[in-house]
Amino acid sequence: MLKSHKKLYDIVQHNCHISDGLHAQNYGLCTYLLKMRELYRWEKGLPLSARLPKEDIGEWLSAREQLWDELADKKSYDCIPIDGECYDPFDTATINRVLLPQGMVYGGGYGQFCKPLFFIGRLLEQKWQEGVQVIITADEYARDLSAPPAMTLENTIFIRQESVRRNLWERIEGWNWKKPDNHFSRLLALYQAEDDIEAALDKMTVDETESVIQHELGEVQAGRLLGDDWEKMLVAIAGTKAELIARAVRDHLADCRVTLPRLLEPTQTARLLLYLANLKGMRQALFPALVEAYQQWLKDENHLEALTKTVKKGQSHWLNTAQSLLASYQENTADSATVIAEQLETFRF
Repeated sequence: MLKSHKKLYDIVQHNCHISDGLHAQNYGLCTYLLKMRELYRWEKGLPLSARLPKEDIGEWLSAREQLWDELADKKSYDCIPIDGECYDPFDTATINRVLLPQGMVYGGGYGQFCKPLFFIGRLLEQKWQEGVQVIITADEYARDLSAPPAMTLENTIFIRQESVRRNLWERIEGWNWKKPDNHFSRLLALYQAEDDIEAALDKMTVDETESVIQHELGEVQAGRLLGDDWEKMLVAIAGTKAELIARAVRDHLADCRVTLPRLLEPTQTARLLLYLANLKGMRQALFPALVEAYQQWLKDENHLEALTKTVKKGQSHWLNTAQSLLASYQENTADSATVIAEQLETFRF
């Protein structure tokens, strides 16, 4: 971290605190506590495997919630000061035109529940892929409670490798509690995690980063197919079950068009296992056909026919489903969240 930029980092972190204070109540208790533990670990610079001191984290949590209470009346975000100018915190493109040459990356956008998301970190890599700019960050100097591994803003994909690595570690940690003999144990064996967990995590992070990039490229394609009304719909249904459904549907559309066809190539076994190991929640519930085809593949990794056919059918199914969600929103904007949630069973594939 460059001390000369401390004021910049502090302002971004202050905006993160404002957003967290306004939106922390959106999470269920268990999710909230897990996110707070992870944020504490990041702030203290602790290794992923470190045991967290219960007394200290309890005091930190109380202090953080008190800070949020103090910021409760602040409904706007501070401008971002750089080289004598102060920029709108959501003008990410302009800010990065100044910061990227200095080896830094800034992000300001919206995530699940329409929660504002901010971060600033060290630039690891900048490249163009299929006409889209891809920016990968390493160490982060400011971030909020929610730190998604990827975010796409206009024609730029942001990949946050700290978050990619953390998400993978949480999966490994969860498996370690009971160590079931399942697909995840096969994945860890493939990465030789038993011999060197850190080296395995490094390799998994590199592989997962590439898969996340492919997913975001699929998101860009999906955005072009669905148009501007999709984002308006997400705002209208924010914080509801319908939002979870809509986001899962678009994820499947993106993955069936871009991510999975790439992962079904013969040399991508590890990355395919990694992708399928992360299939959970609403995404898993909506796509039982993929789970079934995946189980067939696990029995014989030389046969990808079932997965290939399922992904091919999924391209049209998820596009049609996404368009039906949009139609529900356009026909009945006020009640679209209820209408979409009631149709859940019809969306399954």
